[in-house]
Amino acid sequence: MSAKVKAVFLDRDGVLNQEMGDYVRRFEDFHVLDNFDALKTLQDRGYMLLVATNQGGLAKGWYTEDELAKMHNHLREVYAERGVVITDFFYCPHHPNFTGDCDCRKPKPGLLLQGIAKYNIDPALSYFIGDRERDVEAGTAAGVKGILIDSDQPISTVLDLIA
Repeated sequence: MSAKVKAVFLDRDGVLNQEMGDYVRRFEDFHVLDNFDALKTLQDRGYMLLVATNQGGLAKGWYTEDELAKMHNHLREVYAERGVVITDFFYCPHHPNFTGDCDCRKPKPGLLLQGIAKYNIDPALSYFIGDRERDVEAGTAAGVKGILIDSDQPISTVLDLIA
Protein backbone atom coordinates (compact mmCIF):
# COMPACT_ATOMS: atom_id res chain seq x y z
CA MET A 1 0.00 0.00 0.00
CA SER A 2 1.34 3.43 -0.89
CA ALA A 3 2.27 5.89 1.82
CA LYS A 4 -0.25 8.55 2.69
CA VAL A 5 0.51 11.91 1.14
CA LYS A 6 0.51 14.82 3.56
CA ALA A 7 0.28 18.43 2.47
CA VAL A 8 0.33 21.99 3.65
CA PHE A 9 -2.10 24.13 1.72
CA LEU A 10 -1.22 27.82 1.71
CA ASP A 11 -3.38 30.83 1.09
CA ARG A 12 -1.62 33.23 -1.28
CA ASP A 13 -2.18 36.91 -0.46
CA GLY A 14 -0.85 37.77 2.99
CA VAL A 15 0.79 34.34 3.32
CA LEU A 16 3.09 33.86 0.32
CA ASN A 17 3.02 37.39 -1.04
CA GLN A 18 2.43 40.76 0.53
CA GLU A 19 -1.18 41.60 1.39
CA MET A 20 -2.30 44.62 -0.63
CA GLY A 21 -5.59 45.24 1.18
CA ASP A 22 -7.64 44.45 -1.93
CA TYR A 23 -6.55 42.38 -4.91
CA VAL A 24 -3.05 42.25 -6.31
CA ARG A 25 -4.06 43.39 -9.78
CA ARG A 26 -0.70 43.92 -11.45
CA PHE A 27 2.42 41.79 -11.58
CA GLU A 28 4.44 44.88 -10.58
CA ASP A 29 2.59 44.93 -7.22
CA PHE A 30 3.26 41.25 -6.50
CA HIS A 31 5.87 41.03 -3.73
CA VAL A 32 6.91 37.58 -2.50
CA LEU A 33 7.32 37.25 1.27
CA ASP A 34 10.40 35.54 2.68
CA ASN A 35 8.99 32.27 3.94
CA PHE A 36 11.67 30.27 2.16
CA ASP A 37 13.27 28.57 5.18
CA ALA A 38 9.92 27.78 6.80
CA LEU A 39 8.53 26.17 3.67
CA LYS A 40 11.79 24.32 3.06
CA THR A 41 11.46 22.92 6.60
CA LEU A 42 7.91 21.72 5.88
CA GLN A 43 9.01 20.22 2.58
CA ASP A 44 11.89 18.45 4.34
CA ARG A 45 9.35 17.04 6.82
CA GLY A 46 7.60 15.40 3.87
CA TYR A 47 4.80 17.88 3.20
CA MET A 48 3.66 18.65 -0.32
CA LEU A 49 3.10 22.41 -0.71
CA LEU A 50 -0.04 23.59 -2.50
CA VAL A 51 -1.64 27.02 -2.90
CA ALA A 52 -5.39 27.56 -2.48
CA THR A 53 -6.51 31.11 -3.23
CA ASN A 54 -9.68 33.06 -3.98
CA GLN A 55 -9.11 35.22 -7.06
CA GLY A 56 -12.42 37.04 -7.43
CA GLY A 57 -10.62 39.85 -9.23
CA LEU A 58 -10.81 37.65 -12.33
CA ALA A 59 -14.63 37.72 -12.26
CA LYS A 60 -14.50 41.48 -11.69
CA GLY A 61 -12.26 41.89 -14.73
CA TRP A 62 -9.51 43.54 -12.66
CA TYR A 63 -6.83 41.26 -14.09
CA THR A 64 -6.58 38.43 -16.59
CA GLU A 65 -5.78 34.72 -16.35
CA ASP A 66 -2.47 35.59 -18.06
CA GLU A 67 -1.58 38.14 -15.38
CA LEU A 68 -2.50 35.62 -12.67
CA ALA A 69 -0.37 32.94 -14.34
CA LYS A 70 2.57 35.38 -14.42
CA MET A 71 2.22 35.92 -10.66
CA HIS A 72 1.97 32.20 -9.94
CA ASN A 73 4.91 31.31 -12.21
CA HIS A 74 6.99 34.01 -10.52
CA LEU A 75 6.06 32.69 -7.07
CA ARG A 76 6.95 29.14 -8.10
CA GLU A 77 10.30 30.27 -9.60
CA VAL A 78 11.34 32.42 -6.62
CA TYR A 79 10.70 29.53 -4.24
CA ALA A 80 12.32 26.97 -6.59
CA GLU A 81 15.51 29.07 -6.62
CA ARG A 82 15.63 28.44 -2.87
CA GLY A 83 14.94 24.71 -3.10
CA VAL A 84 11.22 24.90 -2.34
CA VAL A 85 8.76 23.14 -4.65
CA ILE A 86 5.23 24.53 -4.86
CA THR A 87 3.49 21.56 -6.44
CA ASP A 88 0.29 23.21 -7.64
CA PHE A 89 -2.01 26.22 -7.51
CA PHE A 90 -5.76 25.95 -7.01
CA TYR A 91 -7.75 29.14 -7.38
CA CYS A 92 -11.36 30.22 -7.44
CA PRO A 93 -11.96 32.66 -10.33
CA HIS A 94 -15.50 33.46 -9.16
CA HIS A 95 -16.99 36.29 -7.16
CA PRO A 96 -20.49 36.00 -5.64
CA ASN A 97 -21.51 39.47 -6.89
CA PHE A 98 -20.50 38.66 -10.46
CA THR A 99 -20.70 34.90 -11.05
CA GLY A 100 -23.09 33.72 -8.36
CA ASP A 101 -22.44 30.83 -6.01
CA CYS A 102 -19.74 28.20 -6.58
CA ASP A 103 -18.23 25.29 -4.68
CA CYS A 104 -14.63 26.50 -4.80
CA ARG A 105 -14.69 29.95 -3.16
CA LYS A 106 -13.39 29.79 0.39
CA PRO A 107 -14.84 29.31 3.03
CA LYS A 108 -16.17 26.41 0.94
CA PRO A 109 -13.68 23.52 0.74
CA GLY A 110 -13.70 23.00 -3.05
CA LEU A 111 -10.12 24.16 -3.73
CA LEU A 112 -8.72 21.89 -1.02
CA LEU A 113 -10.88 18.97 -2.12
CA GLN A 114 -9.49 19.38 -5.67
CA GLY A 115 -5.94 19.11 -4.31
CA ILE A 116 -6.80 16.21 -2.03
CA ALA A 117 -8.32 14.28 -4.94
CA LYS A 118 -5.61 15.14 -7.49
CA TYR A 119 -2.68 14.15 -5.25
CA ASN A 120 -4.30 11.47 -3.06
CA ILE A 121 -3.69 13.56 0.05
CA ASP A 122 -4.70 12.38 3.50
CA PRO A 123 -6.60 15.36 4.99
CA ALA A 124 -6.05 14.09 8.54
CA LEU A 125 -2.28 14.55 8.08
CA SER A 126 -2.58 17.93 6.37
CA TYR A 127 -2.83 21.63 7.19
CA PHE A 128 -4.04 24.89 5.71
CA ILE A 129 -2.24 28.12 6.62
CA GLY A 130 -4.24 31.25 5.91
CA ASP A 131 -4.70 34.81 7.11
CA ARG A 132 -8.50 34.85 7.08
CA GLU A 133 -11.09 32.97 9.11
CA ARG A 134 -12.55 31.68 5.83
CA ASP A 135 -9.27 29.80 5.21
CA VAL A 136 -9.60 27.94 8.51
CA GLU A 137 -13.28 27.24 7.75
CA ALA A 138 -12.39 25.82 4.33
CA GLY A 139 -9.69 23.65 5.89
CA THR A 140 -12.05 22.33 8.56
CA ALA A 141 -14.74 21.58 5.95
CA ALA A 142 -12.15 19.60 3.94
CA GLY A 143 -10.96 17.68 7.02
CA VAL A 144 -7.66 19.59 7.14
CA LYS A 145 -6.37 21.40 10.25
CA GLY A 146 -6.55 25.16 9.71
CA ILE A 147 -3.91 27.51 11.09
CA LEU A 148 -4.78 31.21 11.22
CA ILE A 149 -1.97 33.75 10.95
CA ASP A 150 -1.95 37.52 10.61
CA SER A 151 -1.41 38.96 7.14
CA ASP A 152 2.30 38.91 6.25
CA GLN A 153 3.14 37.03 9.48
CA PRO A 154 6.18 34.78 9.00
CA ILE A 155 5.18 31.12 8.59
CA SER A 156 8.18 30.22 10.79
CA THR A 157 6.15 31.46 13.79
CA VAL A 158 3.61 28.63 13.40
CA LEU A 159 5.92 25.72 12.47
CA ASP A 160 5.51 24.30 15.98
CA LEU A 161 1.78 23.77 15.24
CA ILE A 162 2.64 21.35 12.42
CA ALA A 163 3.63 17.80 13.34
